[in-house]
Amino acid sequence: MLPLVDGMAEPSPADNPRVLVTGVGAVSAWGWGIEALVRGLSSGETAIRGFDRFDHSRQRTHVAGVVPDSTHQSITRWPRLSLADGFAVFAALEALGQARLGPSLEGMPAGVYFASSTAGLYEAELYLARLRNRERPRGDLIASQQLNGPGDAVARSLRATGPVLTISAACSSATLALDAALRDLREGVVDLAVAGGADSLCQVTFSGFNALRAVDERPCRPYRTDRAGMSLGEGAGVLVLETEAHARARGARPLAELKGAGASCDASHMTAPHPEGLGAALAMTRALRDAETDPDAVAFVNVHGTGTPLNDAAEFRGLRRTFGPRVSFVPLTATKGSVGHLLGSAGALEAVATVLCLESGWLDPAAGRGEVDPELPVNLVLGEPRKLAPGPALTLNLAFGGANAALVFDRRSAE
Repeated sequence: MLPLVDGMAEPSPADNPRVLVTGVGAVSAWGWGIEALVRGLSSGETAIRGFDRFDHSRQRTHVAGVVPDSTHQSITRWPRLSLADGFAVFAALEALGQARLGPSLEGMPAGVYFASSTAGLYEAELYLARLRNRERPRGDLIASQQLNGPGDAVARSLRATGPVLTISAACSSATLALDAALRDLREGVVDLAVAGGADSLCQVTFSGFNALRAVDERPCRPYRTDRAGMSLGEGAGVLVLETEAHARARGARPLAELKGAGASCDASHMTAPHPEGLGAALAMTRALRDAETDPDAVAFVNVHGTGTPLNDAAEFRGLRRTFGPRVSFVPLTATKGSVGHLLGSAGALEAVATVLCLESGWLDPAAGRGEVDPELPVNLVLGEPRKLAPGPALTLNLAFGGANAALVFDRRSAE
């Protein structure tokens, strides 16, 4: 039986068409593409380091997960794109390539479901700096300033004529975008969805989180005793999702099944998570119920794991409500320790990482050193990759405002 959360029962889902993941793409602090991400995540090291995107000499901290060679030759042929737009288009094209689809979705009933927190905000900062310096600003620097910029850039590049939806709900945005894609695929709105998120590092977010004193001076260390805050990152994650009928008809090779999704709101505090993890537990329980999956069957969890003292503690309590005594045994991985926190697009890159673990059969170690906090007794994978037991995976994201979202993926059911 699936657990109830504070007496709240969720209805069992009706029969739905299965939704398969047939391609993934990524841009991260480890580099451009899935190969770089796999190599970096499996190393157990971190790509969070010093950077020179902008002057941060007056800030408290000086590290972030910045994409190397941000003017990558693969995106220079696309004019008038922000960094986040370029990340998004690159990852989308990589995902389509793996799915054995052409670079165009024209003529297909396909939609784009995307997320972002910063979009073209970095370019807007450059525009304003030129105005302040009495230089002639370039209009194309603010062409993608709106939050829907990355998703719209993907739709234009791929010629996707179905729904184009951008969700901005802080750090749960991309997970909610994948949730929206799942719903539309199940309801027959589209047969194929390109879902994910993209963000670039900018001064506003770097300064804001420093002002909140939520950023660690060292690369973040989720669930460790000496954790002291988060580390910002940038990049993109994209998944190609298809109904099983559409994927099988064209002979696609599925990587995993997106079995379920769930969301909730703490309705508690503007920035801090509910201290007992009530909203996190409710989102996970709803996702598991939607996936018709028992918590005892879950093989691992890719946690939100920001490395802030409050978030990790609240998340642990949410996990304990969901898994009960098994909370100290179910393996956990924490992607943010390796690439940083991508804000609105974090859930997309973490969903990609989750699918990659399921496909390879190995669980990536959490980056960094240090002992696991004894007050949060979790089975955090450390040191080197760990062989993965059969079963579905859960990935979770928590956000400012108490917005929580979770997804359930399974490799076995897709085969």
